[in-house]
Amino acid sequence: MEYENHLYQILSPNQALVASQLNPEQFAMHYGAGTTRYYQGKVIFAEIDVNFRNPYFKIDEGLAVLKPHEDGRPKATKFISSYRTLEHMDFSAIKNLYLTSPEGYCIKLSEMPYDKTHHEGFLRIYAEIAPLKMLVMTNLNFPDFGRYITDPAYGKGAPKLFYTQIELDTEEFLADLEQRPTMNPPVPGLHPSKLRDAINELMSLNADKKTKGLSLYSSIDQLGYRRIRHGFMFASQEETKFFSMPSFSEIEKMNQKFWGVM
Repeated sequence: MEYENHLYQILSPNQALVASQLNPEQFAMHYGAGTTRYYQGKVIFAEIDVNFRNPYFKIDEGLAVLKPHEDGRPKATKFISSYRTLEHMDFSAIKNLYLTSPEGYCIKLSEMPYDKTHHEGFLRIYAEIAPLKMLVMTNLNFPDFGRYITDPAYGKGAPKLFYTQIELDTEEFLADLEQRPTMNPPVPGLHPSKLRDAINELMSLNADKKTKGLSLYSSIDQLGYRRIRHGFMFASQEETKFFSMPSFSEIEKMNQKFWGVM
């Protein structure tokens, strides 16, 4: 039986460029329930144009060994690279983004123009996903944060970044914490008092302070997809590529099982 060849870039929990004979839905289920590499958590990956080539990757060699098993099953994965994959990826080759639940259900996100309105002084929390994984608070808007982190002059950044914004109303959070000092963390792994202190510190500092690190690990695998604000962004100094998060009602129509566990 003939199978169509695919290229996928895994962005979370690890980072890798993978060749496969599985379609995106099968690939998502493969990591949720159908492999000895089972991962108990979310998987985020992008479908890459199978014609994409970069001298850094041995793509032709990887595709050449995509042969069905003797019993006719498709070849699930052939890892091509697990190091500096996003750095060497052309944004133009990224076709669709897939969000996968721990159960293997998935939805497809398509590229959209970024047309959000930003408010000055609004504090935002960004979860870096690949290749960095920090949780960062800043007053920079979605695309400006990516440009800031990928600036070669910024020694703690990277040439390219994949990240998302976490939904959090800081004023509402501060009011809730005042009323309920023992409240549960609004962000997994981040103590409410630490978040309060970070908000107060960033608000009191001068404009030269752009960011405040909240955690060395963004905990994206523990964060419900319902907490994603706007969507997901690929950024470099030259360009950005945005994938909008569908509304809850749209997600329910796309995949009711995914909607039920998101």
